[in-house]
Amino acid sequence: MAGTGELDEGFYSRQLYVLGHDAMHRMGTVNVLIAGMRGLGVEIAKNVILSGVKSVTVQDEGQAAWSDLSSQFYLQESHLGQNRATCSLPQLSALNPHVRVSAHTGPLDEDLLLQFQVVVLTDSSLDDQKRFGELCHLHGIQFIVADTKGLCGQLFCDFGENFEVLDRDGETPATIMIERITKENPGLVVCTDDQKHGLSDGCKVSFSEVQGMTELNSIGPVEIKVCGQYSFTICDTSAFSEYERGGVATEVKQPVQLNFKPLSEALLDHQLLVFNDFGKMSRHNTLHLAFQALHSFVKEEQRHPLSWSQSDADSLVAMVRKLNATAQLEELDEDAVRRLSYTARGDLAPMNAFFGGLAAQEVIKACSRKFTPLQQWFYFDALECLPEEEGQLEECSFSPRGTRYDAQIAVFGSAFQERLGKQKYFLVGAGAIGCELLKNFALIGLGAGEEGHITVTDMDFIERSNLNRQFLFRSQDIGKPKSEIAAKAVREMNPQIKITAHQNRLDADSEGVYDYNFFMGLDGVAAALDNVDARVYLDGRCVQHQKSLLEGGTLGSKGHTLVVVPHLTESYGQPKSRSTNAIPLCTLKNFPHRIEHTLQWARDQFEGLFKQTPENVNLFLREPGFVERTLTNGDTEALEILEGVWSSLQGVESGGKRPKNWEDCVSWARCKWETLFNNDICQLLHCFPPGQVTSNGLPFWSGTKRCPHPLTFDPNNVIHMDYVVAAANLYGHIYGVKGTTDRNSIREILARVKVPSFTPKSSVKIHTTDEELEKDRKKESDDNEKAQLEELKGKLSSLRSSAQMCPIDFEKDDDSNFHMDYIVAASNLRAEIYDIPAADRHQSKRIAGRIIPAIATTTAAVAGLMCLELFKLIQSHKKISSYRTAYLNLAVQYFVLSQPSRPQDFEVAGKKYTLWDDFLVEGRGSNQQEMTLGDLLQHIKEKCDLKVCSLFYGSAILYNGHEDRLQKRVSDVVKMVTKADIPPHKKMLELIPSFSEDEDCEMVPSIRYILY
Repeated sequence: MAGTGELDEGFYSRQLYVLGHDAMHRMGTVNVLIAGMRGLGVEIAKNVILSGVKSVTVQDEGQAAWSDLSSQFYLQESHLGQNRATCSLPQLSALNPHVRVSAHTGPLDEDLLLQFQVVVLTDSSLDDQKRFGELCHLHGIQFIVADTKGLCGQLFCDFGENFEVLDRDGETPATIMIERITKENPGLVVCTDDQKHGLSDGCKVSFSEVQGMTELNSIGPVEIKVCGQYSFTICDTSAFSEYERGGVATEVKQPVQLNFKPLSEALLDHQLLVFNDFGKMSRHNTLHLAFQALHSFVKEEQRHPLSWSQSDADSLVAMVRKLNATAQLEELDEDAVRRLSYTARGDLAPMNAFFGGLAAQEVIKACSRKFTPLQQWFYFDALECLPEEEGQLEECSFSPRGTRYDAQIAVFGSAFQERLGKQKYFLVGAGAIGCELLKNFALIGLGAGEEGHITVTDMDFIERSNLNRQFLFRSQDIGKPKSEIAAKAVREMNPQIKITAHQNRLDADSEGVYDYNFFMGLDGVAAALDNVDARVYLDGRCVQHQKSLLEGGTLGSKGHTLVVVPHLTESYGQPKSRSTNAIPLCTLKNFPHRIEHTLQWARDQFEGLFKQTPENVNLFLREPGFVERTLTNGDTEALEILEGVWSSLQGVESGGKRPKNWEDCVSWARCKWETLFNNDICQLLHCFPPGQVTSNGLPFWSGTKRCPHPLTFDPNNVIHMDYVVAAANLYGHIYGVKGTTDRNSIREILARVKVPSFTPKSSVKIHTTDEELEKDRKKESDDNEKAQLEELKGKLSSLRSSAQMCPIDFEKDDDSNFHMDYIVAASNLRAEIYDIPAADRHQSKRIAGRIIPAIATTTAAVAGLMCLELFKLIQSHKKISSYRTAYLNLAVQYFVLSQPSRPQDFEVAGKKYTLWDDFLVEGRGSNQQEMTLGDLLQHIKEKCDLKVCSLFYGSAILYNGHEDRLQKRVSDVVKMVTKADIPPHKKMLELIPSFSEDEDCEMVPSIRYILY
C-alpha cells in the first residue's frame, strides 16, 4: 500500500473487516519508528508491518547476544556479535510487500524522531523516555513506550493534546427496525422484537423510511436515552405528524477528542493506570513504582539486578518504599517487587508476544484514529508462573550458559529448561494462532530436548488472505500445507525443535492416528481452532485421556484464553448456549428486512442451484438405491429433489433444463432472473396485497414485514446483467459448457430469449411463520403428489446413462470464479425489491462467506497469554489461583483476567464426583484373558461399591438385565450389539453405567475400559 493507490484487498482481506477501508488508507500515510530490536521490539515491528502502515524504521545500536535468542525470532546463532536491526531487516521486509522497511543503526536523536508520525521505544532508559516523550508531545508525534522485564511488563501512550478518535470501538453501527413512535415530549421509539437495539444513553441515531412522521427522516442525528432493550426516547415529537408505520433508526458514530499528558507528568498520576487482573487488585500500582525504581537501580549500578539475588531485591524494595513516601499507596506489594528484581534479567517470548500485540495495536490506533487508545499506563505481570513454593528454586542454576535459552534460564533456572525440552505436545491448528504458538514454542524450547516432540496438524492449505496475519507463510508458500510450512519455519528459528507435521482433520475419522496410545504419550494439548464444534471434540478427547488443554480464540480485536487442568478446572465443554441468531426460514423466503437476510438467501440459492442439485444428480447416476432412499425423506421433499434431478438431466428441447450450448445457459439465467425477482414477488403480493390487514385490523406489511415490489429486467442495468453473467457462467460450469463475460454478445442472446409469461395463482399457499411451514411439511401428501412421484420414477429410469455434472463448492476469495459475483448481484437485487440498503462486495463477502475478522495484534497477544499458562502447566501448579482465564478487547483496552472455574461436581449414591472422575478398568488381567461382562459388573461392585443396572456404549444398550450376555467377553458384547467390529486402533471403550443405588442421576462417572 505504502500510502498510495488501491488497497490490496486479497492481502488485507481479514484485517479490513476489523479496521475498514478508511482507517487502512489513513494508516498507509504514516511512517513509524520502532527503537530496540530485542524480543519485544521485533514483535511490535512484525505486527505493525503486517498491519500496513506506509513505512517502518527499526533502530538499534546493539549487537546480538545469546540472551536475545530467547525471544528474538529473527536472530540466529550466526548473527551473534552483529547489529540486531540489520540482521532482522531481511525477514521483516519480507512480511508485507506494501510496507517499506529500513534499519537505522545509529543513536536516537531529535532529527531522527522528527521524521516520523509515530515513535515506539522499547528497552529504553527512563531518562530517554522522558526526553523523547517531551519532544514528541511538543511536535504532535504519537509516542509509545513498551517494556518487559522477566514476567512483568509496562505500556505507555501519549497521543498529544486533542487527539481525535473517529470510532471508539469499531463495532458495526446498530440498525434498528421501528415498530412505532409516540407523539409526545420526549418521543418514545419502540423497536421490533426480533433484535435488541444495543444502544446506550448518549448515542445518536438518524432516521429513514419513516411513514407518517416524516419529519424524522430529514432531521440530523438525534441523541437517545435508553428505556429498555427494545425502546428509547428521542427529541420532542409532539409537533410532528402522526406516525403511521415503518422506519429504520441507524446509529451514528460520533468522534471523540482525547487529551494525553506527557510521560513526565503521567508518571505522577496514578489515575492513569489501567486495572486488568481480578486476582491482583492493586498490583499495577506497585509495578508503576517498581519500574521507576528499576530504572534508578540500573542507572546507579550499570546493570540489572542479579537473578534471584536477595541483596539486589532488598535494594529495589528500599527504592520503591522511598518512592511510595511521595505516592502514598495504601497497599504496597513488596513480594511482587522482590520477584520483579529476581527475574528482571529475563527476556521471555510469551511476555513479548503479549505486549508486542498490545503495543502494535496502539500504533494502529495512532495511525488510523480508530479505536480508543490506552490512557495512559498499562501494567501486567505473570509472576504466578514462578514455582508455587520458592524453596524449589534453591538447587537451580540461573547463570548464563552461552545457550539460546539464557534469558529464560535467568527466570526459571536450568532444570525447568530441561523439563521444557522433554515435553511432548500436540498442537491442533496451524493458522494465525497456531503460527504464533509455534513461534513461541520454538523460542522457549518446548519439545527441543532429546525426549521432547511437537506434533502439529492442520488440514488446510495456505491462501493469499492468510499472509496478513499467519506470519510464518510467504507468497511462495500459497497452495502448500499450512502445517508443513509452519513446521519448516520454526525449525529455522530453532534448529533444536523436534516437530512433525500432519494434514489431518481432528475428528472421529482420524482416531486411528490420534488414538489412545497417542494421547497417553502426550504431556498436553494446545488448540488453535476456528470453530466451536472442533473445540468441543478436542476438549472431549482431552478429558477422556486426562490431558491438559490450552485454548484460545480471536474475533477481530477481541480475544480469549482458557486453560483446562485435569481435576482442577472445568473443561471447555459444550457451548453454554447455542446462537439464537439463526434466521427464520419464512424471513429468508418471503419477509427479509436486513441485508444479512438477502445475503443468506443468495447463498442458499447458490448452494441449491450449483452444488446440491448437481450432487443429487451424480448420486442418482452412481447409486442404484438413490431414488428409494430419497423417498424415505417424505413425499414433499422427495418430489422437490427428484424433480430437480430429472430437469437437470433432461434436455431443454424435451422440457428439461440441461443446456446444449452457451445460448441455453444465458436463456436459463434470464428465466431464473424473471422467476426470482419478478414472478415470485408478484405471487407474494397476490397472496398478501399491499393494503392487506391482519385479523386484528393491523396492516400486514408493517414492522419487520417490508412490502416488496417486483423488478423489471433491463439489459442496460449493471446489476441485472451482473446476475445474468454470473448465473449463466456458473450454470455452464456445472454442465461443462464454456461461457464468456462479453456483455455485448450476452445482450444479443438475451434479445432472442423468450421469457414465459406468468400469472399468479390463488391456489398457492405462502407461509408466514416457520411453525406453519413445519406443520404443512409433516402433512400427508395427496394423491396428486404420489402420482407425480410415480411418473418421475418412470422418467428417471431412462436417464441413468447421462453424463455426470460438476458441483461447485463456494469459494469466496477467488474473484474470477463468479461465486461472489452471483451472491452480490442476487442479494442486492432482492434488497432492492424490499427497499433494504444494498451491501458492497467487501461487506457481502464477509457476511455471505461467514468470514471471521482477524488481525495479527490480537493473535499475538492471545498466543502470548496461552504460553504463560503453559509455563504454569509445566511447573505442575496445583493451586487454581495460579491460573488465569483471559478476555480482552484491544480496541477499547478491555482486559479481564480471572481465576478459571472449578469443575462442577455431581453426586452418585452419596459420593461426589466431577467430569474428571472415571472408573478405569483393565480389560485383561495377568492371565491375558479378557473379562466377561459379568466380571466387569462384579469389578465395579467390589472396587466402587456400586451395582450397575444398565450399561451403554454410545447409544447402544450393552446391558439392562440381559443375563445371557454376562458370560460373554465385553468386546464381544459390544460387537454383537453394535453389529460392527471394534476398530483396531480402539484401545479404550467409554462405557456409561447406570447404578441401582442412584438410577435417576443425570451425570455419572464413565467406565473407561482398556481392551489390551
